[in-house]
Formats: sequence, structure tokens, C-alpha cells
Amino acid sequence: MKKAASIVIAGLLAACLLWCRPAAGESELIIDARRRAAVEGCSDEFAVVSNRLRWRASETALIICDMWDRHWCKGATRRVAELAVRLNEFSCAAREKGVLIVHAPSDTMGYYEDHAGRNLARAASEATSLPDGIEKWCRWISDREKAAYPIDQSDGGCDCDPQCQSGKAWTRQIETIAIHEADIISDRGAEIWNVFEQRGIKNVLVAGVHTNMCVLGRPFGLRNMARFGKNVVLVRDLTDTMYNHRMRPYVSHFTGTDLIVEHIEKYVCPTITSSFLTGKAPFRFCEDKRDLVVFLSAESEYDASRTLASFAHELALKYGPACEILQGSTKAEDPERNYLGGLSALVDAEAAVVFVRRRALPGEQMKLLRGFVASGRGVVGIRTASHAFALRGEVPAGLAVWPEFDGEVLGGNYHGHHGNKGEDEPRSYVWVESGVESHEIVSGVPGGPIEVRSWLYKTSPLSEGATVLMMGRVGDRKPHEPVTWTYRRAGGGRAFYTSLGHPEDFKMPWFSQMLVKGVFWAMGKELPSSTEAPKSN
Repeated sequence: MKKAASIVIAGLLAACLLWCRPAAGESELIIDARRRAAVEGCSDEFAVVSNRLRWRASETALIICDMWDRHWCKGATRRVAELAVRLNEFSCAAREKGVLIVHAPSDTMGYYEDHAGRNLARAASEATSLPDGIEKWCRWISDREKAAYPIDQSDGGCDCDPQCQSGKAWTRQIETIAIHEADIISDRGAEIWNVFEQRGIKNVLVAGVHTNMCVLGRPFGLRNMARFGKNVVLVRDLTDTMYNHRMRPYVSHFTGTDLIVEHIEKYVCPTITSSFLTGKAPFRFCEDKRDLVVFLSAESEYDASRTLASFAHELALKYGPACEILQGSTKAEDPERNYLGGLSALVDAEAAVVFVRRRALPGEQMKLLRGFVASGRGVVGIRTASHAFALRGEVPAGLAVWPEFDGEVLGGNYHGHHGNKGEDEPRSYVWVESGVESHEIVSGVPGGPIEVRSWLYKTSPLSEGATVLMMGRVGDRKPHEPVTWTYRRAGGGRAFYTSLGHPEDFKMPWFSQMLVKGVFWAMGKELPSSTEAPKSN
């Protein structure tokens, strides 16, 4: 079912991308960039932030880092060969848009001695002021960043068994990636900087390998481009790490890559996916067998950009799925509040976690979401998901809403809340419904009633086919309302929903654990223990 559904959604994706691309002949690149901003007053907590970048193609370059013909690690060589096909497609599309392509296969310049691209790099006039350190590896990081570095790569990162013997094995860039005469070939920071200054390059896309080593540290890598003032982004689906799953934190090779991407978004620069140029879902390696959970986050009341980031991190780290966060605007009056970039990720997703409040979507994006739901894959709704796509007032032209999402997809019936918002108002209390205490989702919820910060939603009666797992009340008032339930959609597919979701709720261990179980239930998968989460690639 998943393969057929993916084909349908991919068709919708193509239409969506045609809708959002600039008209033919325009030189503007519109890119959805994701970063992680430190939460004020919390040194180790970050919120996901998305921005739509609008770059002139003529002021943009793509650096292809160390995509060698052969690596000393057999696994790395195999993954580079697979990645090169999509990276070539991406670079060709970028070139057609007017982006400058820079091929940087380090330590192989002798092979390209007489190539036109090598001559172009050497011929660039010297910049009036070369940054101090542009010729060197950027090995410096702050003590704070060093303490937060997420993986142990001290063994060289070979994930093979037995591990390969290290040493130089490369002679050139892999031939899958086309090099045109107008492209640049260089592995020298000063040469590349001279070219950029001569041609007015302000924006830099970086793709290639390996994220945690060369992509970050080379003279032309992310750190130097960022600290010397370029607008730099990592193309996060067109990269790979050198990480051995037998090393800390003992996760799969591909989760290790995701952890490095997350780290880069926190401390170095934003990241993007290749979809804006390829018209395809983000690239995934064929050996990456993890279930993909996509988070749709767009609300301005409950700090979902922060709480979902922490939850998704723990879900991936402890239980194994790949987690992709699509973050919309958190500002109620933002002109782009009704846009959620990156929905192409739904093509390969097994479940979507929705924490959205009163947003419309461009028509083709809404078709993509509807296609995902129609495919029968899992949906998890948190708090405002009950009115995620129901606007108040007139729907702006070109946008689509889905007011029936609550009843059709989640099995709910949201019609307001009980008004206990104020500090002096009675608190909400929740408990597991009698008779379902052994249900896999709520089996670890402590005996109630439990005081929670989320004020009580009016949700009854639920759709036929919903199974109530938790109830709630305000103080000692009646009526009681369903708070948490499961729902099996008539057309196929599972949904799990909870009206809880206040930031304080996420601090209760039982709540986060219930969400973890809800995600796996929605996917129709058994929950692995945190020690049983898949490690190998």
C-alpha cells in the first residue's frame, strides 16, 4: 500500500512544486531553510525556526564537497555512489537556474591540472581582503558546542564490520557528477573565496561528504563560510557522516547523520533539502530502513516549535525512527503563516504528527496532505490539531482549509473549551478511562486524577469508531470530556489524538511516553524498548 500511496503523493508533490516555483526565466531561488534557536534562559533547549529564503541565483554557489571516486571505507564509498546520482541531478538543476557550481574533491587537483574549471579557479583575481584563516581547516568550536557534540567519531567513523583500514584511496571526483567547463574546480579556501568575491557570490549551498568532518571543517566548509559572512546552508538530504553505530550514542548510522544535522542547525548555519530544485521528496539512502515520522508544527500559543523539537529528538534517539520537523510560522499575524514548507517529506512518511492551529495551506499543499491521509498511513494529533485547518472568517484566495479534519481524520468533535484559562480558575484534571487501563498507549499513565495545565476542550460526542483512553474535567465540574483517544478511519488508517499539549504537560514523563506509544500505534508498529531500537545500517 505504501508504494502505491507514495506514487500518488509524488504526483501531487510535483504539482505543488510547479505552483511554488518562480516563473520561467526568473533568477530567484525560493528555499525553505530550517535552524534551531536557543530558548532564552535555557542553555540546552532549542526551538525549530523556518525561514523562506529568496536568493538571486547569480549570487549563489553550490559547493560539492569531497564526493570522491573511492573512499578508504567501503560503506562510505557505497553511499557516495548512491548519493552522487541525486546530487548530480541537483547540481544540474542549480546550474540551469544560474547557480555557480564549485567542485571541491580535496587532494585531487593534480587530476584536473589542465581542466578549464581548474584554470578558472586559479585565474580569479585575488580578493582585496582575504579572511584570516580561509586557507586552513576550521577546527575551532566553542566550549559549549564541544560539550554538546552529539556523536563519537574518534574511531574514524567506519560503520563496516570488520572496519576498513584507513588511508588515501581517492584520485578524483566520482564521475557520476558532471563537471561543465564553466564550473569551478578547487579545494583551496583562498581560490574559492577569490572566485566568490569576483563574481559577487553572497549565498552558498554546501552538499557532499562527510558532514561531521570535511563538510564542516574544510577551508571552504560550513564553518568558514558562516564565520566569514556568507549566507551558507547545508543541503541536509545530500550528505552523509562518518559515524560508526557501535560508538556513542549507539544509534543507527543514519540517525547519527541526523544528530549532526541538528547540531549544525543549532551552532553553525541553517539547512535545507534538495526538493526545491529536484521536484522530488528529500533523498534517503536505500540502506536507511527507519520509519519516517514527519512533524507538522504551526501554532502560536503552546511553544510547539520547542516542545516538538525535544520530543522528536528523544523519539529518534531512543526508539529509532527518522524524524523530520516541518515548522511553520509561530506568529499569528505573519503574512506567511498559511504556508508549511517541506511537505514533500510526506511521500516517504509512515506517520504525521500534527500540532497546527487554524492555518490554511496553498491548494496543492493541501492536496498533498489529503493524499497522505487517504493513503491510510498514521496520524497523531496534539492539542490544536482538532482545529488545525479551520480558519475563522474568509479563506484567502489560493488557499484551502479542511475544517472536517477533526472529525474525518482524528475522530474528534472540537467545539471550544471550558474557559479555565486564568490562574484563578479551577485546574484541569485527567485520568485513564475505566476499563482501558491495560491499553498499550496508556498502560504507563499513573493513577488519576492528574492535574494538568491544558485547559479542557469540549470534544464530545466523538466520531463512531473512536476509543476513549482518557477523560478530563475542570475542578469538580461536570460534564467530563474525552481527552485522549484512538480512531480507526473508515477508509483505513489509524489516528491517535490528545487535547493535552501545554508546555508543562511535556515535562511530565508519562505524557511524553504516551505520545511515543501513540506514534507507534498510529503506524501499526510494536513499540521497541529504548534498548532495542535499531542500531545498525
